Amino acid sequence: MSDDEPVTADLPDSPIRSTGTDHVTIWGSNAEDTISFYRDLLGMPLVLRQPNLDDPDQTHLFFDTGDGRILTFFVNDDRPSDPRPPYSGVGYVHHVAIRVAPDRFGEMVAAIDEDGRGYNVFDRGIFHSLYTRDNNGLTIEITTDTFSIPDERRGEVLATAQRIREEDGAEYAKEEHLEAALEELGIEATKHDLPDADTGTGV
Repeated sequence: MSDDEPVTADLPDSPIRSTGTDHVTIWGSNAEDTISFYRDLLGMPLVLRQPNLDDPDQTHLFFDTGDGRILTFFVNDDRPSDPRPPYSGVGYVHHVAIRVAPDRFGEMVAAIDEDGRGYNVFDRGIFHSLYTRDNNGLTIEITTDTFSIPDERRGEVLATAQRIREEDGAEYAKEEHLEAALEELGIEATKHDLPDADTGTGV
C-alpha cells in the first residue's frame, strides 16, 4: 500500500460489506465521571446500562451519539478518573470525533469554556473543530461541517474534494475544494456561519 492507492467512494472488491459503525467501546474510569462528561456536558443520552458480559465486575454504559450510533464504556466505581493523556502508539485511540449542528457550534464552545476545560478551536477548511479532553485525558474532537453535506453522500463528496485538491496541488482539502466538489455533484453549497480560527496545521 502507498500514497498512490486510489481514494474513491466506489465500493471496493471485498468479501465483506460494512453498513456503518455500530459502536466503539472505550475503557472508562467510573460511571459518575463518565456520565457527567458524555451525557451531562456533551448531551449524549445514556440508553443502556448493563454488566460487561465478559467481566461482570464492570458496568457497560451505552451512549447514543445523536444519530443512533453508539459509544460505549466499560466502567467500575473503584477506578478513579485520570486526566493525564493516555498512552499513544500503534493500536491506541488517537481521538474520538463527534459532530454538532453548525448553529450550535458557538454555544458548544461556550459550554466547554464554562465547564473549565482547556480547548483549541481550528478551521480545518472543510470543517471546524474544537479539541478538548474527557475525564480520562482522551482527546475529544467536536466538529461541524463548513457546508451542509447529506449524510448518505458524505463519502462521495469527500472523495471528490480529494481529487480536486490533488489536481490543485494543495497539501490538504480546503473550503474551496469542498465547495467545488458539491457543485460538481449537483449538491447545493450551503455555507455555515462559523467563527474565524487558525488552521492548526503544520503545512
